[in-house]
Amino acid sequence: MATEQTLTPSEYITHHLTFNSKPVGDGSFWMLNYDSLIMSVILGVLVMGLIWWVARSATSGVPSKGQAFVELIFGFVDEQVKNIFHGDRHSFIAPTALTVFLWVLAMNAMDFLPVDVMHHFVYAPLGLEHWRSVPTSDINTTFALALAVWFLMIFFSIKAKGLGGWVHELFYAPFGGAKFFKPKSALGYLGLLLSPLLFVANFAFNMIEYISKPLSHSLRLFGNMYAGEVIFLLLGLWAATGLTGAFFGAILGAGWSIFHILIVALQAFIFMMLTVVYLAMAHESH
Repeated sequence: MATEQTLTPSEYITHHLTFNSKPVGDGSFWMLNYDSLIMSVILGVLVMGLIWWVARSATSGVPSKGQAFVELIFGFVDEQVKNIFHGDRHSFIAPTALTVFLWVLAMNAMDFLPVDVMHHFVYAPLGLEHWRSVPTSDINTTFALALAVWFLMIFFSIKAKGLGGWVHELFYAPFGGAKFFKPKSALGYLGLLLSPLLFVANFAFNMIEYISKPLSHSLRLFGNMYAGEVIFLLLGLWAATGLTGAFFGAILGAGWSIFHILIVALQAFIFMMLTVVYLAMAHESH
């Protein structure tokens, strides 16, 4: 098994950015990144389990530190949802926002684990040559999350407007249809002639909107977390160049870690807010 001491900088970065992937079926198309899948499931169960454990032991008297912290998060998320969604937010929207925020935050926070330490003392003893600890640095993970929100958006849009209303909106918003049609008038006949063109334009604009939402939703999170992972690797390479490199690498690494705390939390918050915005938009008409 290769070690970091025998790798070039390029090979070192490639080694730590390689997924533990297995082909699905004949391997001609599908590849499953086991590290992203397993880490996502473990973190999801861990975070939700901790919340359940704190909620189960909650009291109406003086709260414990854990209960106070969880209540603070609950209140923060609920307030954000309240400012955007004006329906019954506690039935689904607020719990979904809380789940998304905590899950993405936990996956993002795995970026603080030192890759070399985890490789030598955790993954290598388990026989894992390649293992990515940060699920959100995998485009497949972030796109799967965004697609789940996208399907929920379509579901709630159809639920709120009906299938006919949703289809009507696809072809009549934002430019409308034959609203100028008045029988036996030149303007009416012109509007009637332009209606098919308006239908095509409306449908095209709506398709662009529907396609762009999961793309922007997923790529924003992936790009930030992938870049953060690469920067940590570059700082680690610098620290390995000698005493001077170790000194400045440690200083810059500490500074980047502090700054990255903001990125980790901010990206989880943005992903949650976009989820709430998309679901709120699904309940509204153009």
